[in-house]
Amino acid sequence: MDYLSLFKELIHNESGIFFDDSNMSILDSRLRERLRLRKLSDFSEYYNLVKSDKKELEELLDSVTTNLTKFFRNPRQFDSLREIVLPEVIERNKITRKIKIWSAGCSTGEEPYSIAMEVFNALPNINLWNVIIIASDISLKSLMKAKAGYYPKERIENFPDDYLRKYMVEEKEGYKVKEELKSIIRFDYHNLKNDNGERDFDIIFCRNVIIYFDKNEQERIINHFYNCLKKPGYLFLGHSESLFGMNTPFKPKKIGDSFIYIKE
Repeated sequence: MDYLSLFKELIHNESGIFFDDSNMSILDSRLRERLRLRKLSDFSEYYNLVKSDKKELEELLDSVTTNLTKFFRNPRQFDSLREIVLPEVIERNKITRKIKIWSAGCSTGEEPYSIAMEVFNALPNINLWNVIIIASDISLKSLMKAKAGYYPKERIENFPDDYLRKYMVEEKEGYKVKEELKSIIRFDYHNLKNDNGERDFDIIFCRNVIIYFDKNEQERIINHFYNCLKKPGYLFLGHSESLFGMNTPFKPKKIGDSFIYIKE
């Protein structure tokens, strides 16, 4: 077995992330970068290191994930969240005053902060509610950036002016998220291969993440999301992602200008 196949199998077993023939060159380049950083010249030596060193395994998994994101990515989905989904969730939970949302694969934090802004905007009396947004990712480096909540000015695009004034503070050459917004977000270093034990979500965002998994793992993750949601509950996927052909009880529904999956 060649070294790429060995690492492909290891990464799949540890994280569920799958490399097919079309993106093996990406795996090769990421592995060579890890060898350079560790000052190693032999792939078998690096393989043994990864097998024996949990920290290096985390670094490898971090390096093979893509952390491309931005605030209010796919604005139509945020329109649907703002105008239809959140008002429904708020009305449904007005007695318990509890809302729970999961941003799975949150990368550097733009998605959960965007969600939090919409929640704050929808709940003027948010202090009377128990709101939690769990923001999870397999990349510890990305999570640390997310938790810091600082973004250079070039990362602040598609940003409503009123939200910028209300929820961000200009600092140095960028903007920092206000502490009140951070207060409802819990950042979690989490591998979707594992169960984090969290349940009773009203909404789950997992956008542009399942594309990194093979079909069996995709189906397992999606059905796990179904079990984690309340009934009714909402699942937001990336605009190019679909549950077509999967054995899952989720129902697609057009809400506003977006297709969202529903646990009825």
